[in-house]
Amino acid sequence: MAEKKTIQTLAVDIGGSGIKVMVLDEKGNPITERDRVDTPQPAKPEPMLAAIVALAQGKEFDRVSVGFPGVVKAGITKTAANVDSEWIDFDLATVLSQRLHKPVRVINDADMQGLGAISGKGLELVITLGTGVGGALFLDGKLIPNLEPGHHEFRKGDTYEQQLGNAALELAGKKKWNERVTKAIASLEHLFNYDTLYLGGGNAKFIAFELPHNAKIVPNISGLLGGIALWRES
Repeated sequence: MAEKKTIQTLAVDIGGSGIKVMVLDEKGNPITERDRVDTPQPAKPEPMLAAIVALAQGKEFDRVSVGFPGVVKAGITKTAANVDSEWIDFDLATVLSQRLHKPVRVINDADMQGLGAISGKGLELVITLGTGVGGALFLDGKLIPNLEPGHHEFRKGDTYEQQLGNAALELAGKKKWNERVTKAIASLEHLFNYDTLYLGGGNAKFIAFELPHNAKIVPNISGLLGGIALWRES
């Protein structure tokens, strides 16, 4: 009897600075190494889609999960704060499915990172610190989608993203940025009263202070490992 073939998922993490891919098995374990290219600038759909197709070349997979930096509804990208405005109302799931000839599901990138990091117990908040600031909220493992806290006011009339995004880190320096992250954690805890806070994204590695007992840093690879969860209910 032939051995049953396992379903393999191509996980794609689209960021303002980089596009990453990895193939996962049915349990979410990596089958391939993580491959990465810089996000094309300007970050318009066509060159970014071409980059994803190029990264997928030579890989075996049956379906695709995509994390996108913005609000996503039914596979359509509705906002595009850290990529080109041509992404607004773009049917990413359909177009990428046509390019890769596989079924595609798309979710907010912070939501996907959270799916790869959370324990599934209580109220869990995920904040991603990268080109921008993303967020995802989960209650007993169930996603409350499209939170987008990065665009809410934080302090001095600025949003979380304006104070903590990559541009702010480069302008203010790591010391001041860390002070702001400390204040942001206190603000978010009062706002959400979460049980656990997960800090991810490419700039989480610059956190240089002791975190509260209910906060932890999660590896950037969580943004890919969460891709398997998009298919669990199917």
